[in-house]
Amino acid sequence: MSDEPAISKPAEAERGNSGDVKTQKTPPNAVLPVTKPHRHVVSAQVYDVLTLLLVFRFINAIVLRTFFQPDEYFQALEPAWNLAFGDQSGAWLTWEWQHQLRSSLHPAIFGLAYKAAHWFLPPFFPPAFETFVLEALPKLIQSVFAALGDFYTWRLATSIFGDESNIPWTALWMTVLNPWQWYCSTRTFSNSLETTLTIAALYYWPWDLLQDAKSDKQEPLQVKGNLGSLRASLILAAVAVLLRPTNLLIWLGVLTLTVTRLTLDGESPIKRSTLLVLAKEIIVCGSAVLAVSLISDRLYFGFWTFPPYKWLYFNISQSLAVFYGDMPWHYYLSQGIPLLTTTFLPFALVGLYKSTSSSKTLTILQSNILKTLSFAVLSMVGTLSIVSHKEVRFIYPLLPILHILAAPYVFNFFAAPAASAASAAATTTPAEGNAAPATSTTTGPVTLRHKISLANLLCVNLLLATYLSIFHQPAPLSVMTFLRTEFERIHPDSLSLDSSSVDQAVPKQELFALFLTPCHSTPWRSHLAYPALRARALTCEPPLHTQPGSRERREYLDETDRFYQASPKKEDGLYGVEFLREEMWGGDGHLTSCNGNQEEIPRFIVGFEGIEEVLKKFFGEDKKGREMGVELKKVWEGWNGAFNEDWRRRGRLVVWDTGVYDEVIAQQKGSVF
Repeated sequence: MSDEPAISKPAEAERGNSGDVKTQKTPPNAVLPVTKPHRHVVSAQVYDVLTLLLVFRFINAIVLRTFFQPDEYFQALEPAWNLAFGDQSGAWLTWEWQHQLRSSLHPAIFGLAYKAAHWFLPPFFPPAFETFVLEALPKLIQSVFAALGDFYTWRLATSIFGDESNIPWTALWMTVLNPWQWYCSTRTFSNSLETTLTIAALYYWPWDLLQDAKSDKQEPLQVKGNLGSLRASLILAAVAVLLRPTNLLIWLGVLTLTVTRLTLDGESPIKRSTLLVLAKEIIVCGSAVLAVSLISDRLYFGFWTFPPYKWLYFNISQSLAVFYGDMPWHYYLSQGIPLLTTTFLPFALVGLYKSTSSSKTLTILQSNILKTLSFAVLSMVGTLSIVSHKEVRFIYPLLPILHILAAPYVFNFFAAPAASAASAAATTTPAEGNAAPATSTTTGPVTLRHKISLANLLCVNLLLATYLSIFHQPAPLSVMTFLRTEFERIHPDSLSLDSSSVDQAVPKQELFALFLTPCHSTPWRSHLAYPALRARALTCEPPLHTQPGSRERREYLDETDRFYQASPKKEDGLYGVEFLREEMWGGDGHLTSCNGNQEEIPRFIVGFEGIEEVLKKFFGEDKKGREMGVELKKVWEGWNGAFNEDWRRRGRLVVWDTGVYDEVIAQQKGSVF
């Protein structure tokens, strides 16, 4: 890998109305292998790329059949289901929604889609088909956002390096072939939408603010189209910040270098009038988005609230984020960025390092843009490293930036000028050859080199994407399909999605499924669908009633912790039995629900295979368990991956029939045949 990327080097660069970097006139004796594409060709090319990306991410969404993290469902689809079908729909609203920590803007997208589908489908299709569509719909919507994220990564790279450069295509291939993108971009995380909003906002940002004042005497925001582009950028950025307040760190980094020009080259084109316009637009656009958000939250929660403040209060002031994990300071450096970039990590690190200094192969504007993007990455990673609770998803919006920073070095390492272009450059006079020495290496036809390394890199990416999207933790999704189809078979007259019209054929006390798994190990109502399908799972609510640093908080155990805690009274250390006897089932063999109500024994118990001995010991040896008359029978099991970092989730996911409804099932089967 060479020290400098091979980038087309115009004599001086300026920003055009289209947002792309344009070059001034090249000396007449220079030899250019290719010419700048006609605008109609570029327009058709943009349309074709976007179409292909939409198709690609649609396939991505359909193929992805695994579970990653609970927020995909409980911070998006559960509140969306509640919005579409009401409070009695059985949607599981976690404590963040009960205390208004989250903006309603994100789930509103899926909630409106649920409503539209529910309005259109019932007159024409049976309930089973409707639930199938409702399960797939959010992923298909998210596939559009994912494709737009890829598209704007390519467009931003094009605006930096030019339409004629091959580097934007390298950035596009990197985002398409990145296994993290394949694994996460079509999931309904707020971070996934935040990533798309961020890269789109960066594309529309008027980068002319970073140019050298000597190259253009006109104020950047007076250039035609730049003011409208600024407004689009600010609106998208404001939505991203409302969804995820930490996104503000990216924009503080961009604004800091834009205004102060620390480490940037050239003379600032920003005058006092430019700063006033910039401040005014930030206030106006930010206020407009904030007003929409406040109204949306008012309609969703039923009263006025400001989720970003609640988020900061609970996670920072009350230190509740630590309850979900405390990672070392270097987590993002040692795990976060490597997981995001995977096989592109060496190129991303080189890109980050090289972009912090000026380069002879870059124009002043190109260099300043890359410096600003690099500063945004470093400032966000540095700030979030101070916070105790860390997740890779929190720095996901930086991935498109890393792709753009790494693209010149990926291209320079794996590509070389085609023979025709190389020979054309070789036949020029010395003066001609010195006019634009790097042009032929980034424009026009190229040949691949280091092909074995490239093949290995692509194979690793393909294997990672295939395993993670098909074979790693598929059971949490497939078990919900099993339970839903069983409910459709057993209670065919109770398949309404309208909670107000739930058929009385389902006994009010029938608990269809009990999940003895770590909390939020599976999706919930977005996959179970029917409000008559009652289910119960172990919870993990944080200690909201305790003070930071108090002994009560240190010793707090949620319901999941108490279930998996080994009993100190037993020499074998077997967990769960005491919890089932003392907490889960009260007098007369009833299940104690979260709200204290008494419920019957569940029809099915769902858990990872590690709890089988716990269930056998409780129902077979414990006095209270034996009195309940449960005879466990394994009716379903699903592969859940070759490994899992959480010992509680290792092994297959299993469904046991408790046997208390065998007579009912037999009658149902008899009526069918």
